[in-house]
Amino acid sequence: MEIAAPFPWMPQAIEAAPRVLARSADATTDEALMLRYRDGDDGAFRALYGRYRSPLMRFSRHLVGHAGDAEEIFQETWIAVIHTRARYSVRARFATWLFAIAHRRAADRHRLRGRRPMHTGAESALLIEQQAAPESGQPAELAVAEARQRALNVAIAMLPFEQREVFLLRAETGLGVREIARITRSLPETTKSRLRYALRELRNAMAPWS
Repeated sequence: MEIAAPFPWMPQAIEAAPRVLARSADATTDEALMLRYRDGDDGAFRALYGRYRSPLMRFSRHLVGHAGDAEEIFQETWIAVIHTRARYSVRARFATWLFAIAHRRAADRHRLRGRRPMHTGAESALLIEQQAAPESGQPAELAVAEARQRALNVAIAMLPFEQREVFLLRAETGLGVREIARITRSLPETTKSRLRYALRELRNAMAPWS
């Protein structure tokens, strides 16, 4: 199950996410950059950070639904990259490795929230909607676009955690089902089912915007 065709309800920022992580014009791969960083090239780290800063932050924010937690996950992920660089070897795509780190941090917080709930489900959706309130006096087309984006954000926040994580991993990285299964430590068939259910729920939620 792949997100191959564009969806009328999916804003460009998410629809185009896999292309955001495409190779840059100089054709330097993420893995080559990480190897250069391992060997002391700080400029290679800056290049990787520039490629993945926005997708990783969006993934963290949408997955945990809490700005403070998302910022901590983002920072902890890059700190882990820095601290483990000396042991880095190419065993998978860099994106798989990077988002696996972020996923583990997010999953830890999700388990903690199971014992101490905060900003989950409907509360996360409400928080996202409140934080993204439109400004008054803006052009009608921009207001509609922002309302559409808020509706999608809320719909994502309402997904069960397991469905939300596989959808965000696919949308923000362009990784395939087997790579996402590796990150979430799930069977590929389970991952495929979760992605299918997530897409169905999001399509239904965004039907008024089609």
